[in-house]
Amino acid sequence: MLGVGRLSGAEGKRAQQRGDGQDMAHETLRWAAREGGYPHGFAWGDGSVTVPLANRARTEKEPHLPRVDFNTPRLFVDQDLAGRSFAALDSDQTHYLVNVLRMATGARLLAFNGREGEYAAALEITGKRAARLALLEQTRPLPPVNDLAYWFAPLKHARLDYIAQKAVEMGVSVLRPVRTRRTQSARINLERLAANAREAAEQCGVLRVPRIEPETPLEDALHAAPPERLLIFCDEDAGLADPLAALRAANAEHGATLLIGPEGGFDETERRAILGAPNVLRLSLGPRILRADTAAVAALALIQAAIGDWRGEVR
Repeated sequence: MLGVGRLSGAEGKRAQQRGDGQDMAHETLRWAAREGGYPHGFAWGDGSVTVPLANRARTEKEPHLPRVDFNTPRLFVDQDLAGRSFAALDSDQTHYLVNVLRMATGARLLAFNGREGEYAAALEITGKRAARLALLEQTRPLPPVNDLAYWFAPLKHARLDYIAQKAVEMGVSVLRPVRTRRTQSARINLERLAANAREAAEQCGVLRVPRIEPETPLEDALHAAPPERLLIFCDEDAGLADPLAALRAANAEHGATLLIGPEGGFDETERRAILGAPNVLRLSLGPRILRADTAAVAALALIQAAIGDWRGEVR
């Protein structure tokens, strides 16, 4: 907790007279807000907002343009944020912020839940092993959905962690493991997959965390897929062609799904099922055979450049 010496004379005196740690924290946060510690102000539970004196005229005249702040720690919080004054922290989050990052009451961070954009927040330590976030204004709104799913045959742990992280960075909206006849790894740990996705979103400024769908046999996933949705099949047997041109010519009006197979590829029965999909695109990734995790990153880059949000239409 910040000391009373950080407060102005009258505010520090009031905090000392109360002798209450929670009130002390609130006085400290109000001081920090006015003195510029929170450039856009600090919102309180009673609806009032403290705006830095030096910024009051500027914030009234200039619109706040959303941009990614990579200098402030970001935290995924799985609870509603909009319209709330505070967000609770679980024991793991509290330990991480207080003991690992050594953050004190009043420290600034960014909170997001994958549903409501990003919010500036301030840490409040409420007990020996308890803390919460005081929520400020929204710093970035939730971007439109980039309707891109990624189906993959499960890999071993380290490479699966890598795939989850890179898929989040590349803007995937759905992660779905599919079981194939040549899948070599054991049953996938969905909690670990989700944790990797959340951590990647925290580190990379991503606001939408991909939905994690349960592991499904490939044939069942193909059968349940909407027929109008584009299925992008990275096929090592496809003829060499310009992949960007092929993607731009495809019909992705109803979203797209990238399918990457296991090491060793799909067997003939699976290939026939994939190629029998109503809206399928066989995509060549060049003259060399790529590992599954490398192929995923290469294909996602091509998709985003040709029909995805790298064109500037969606972020």
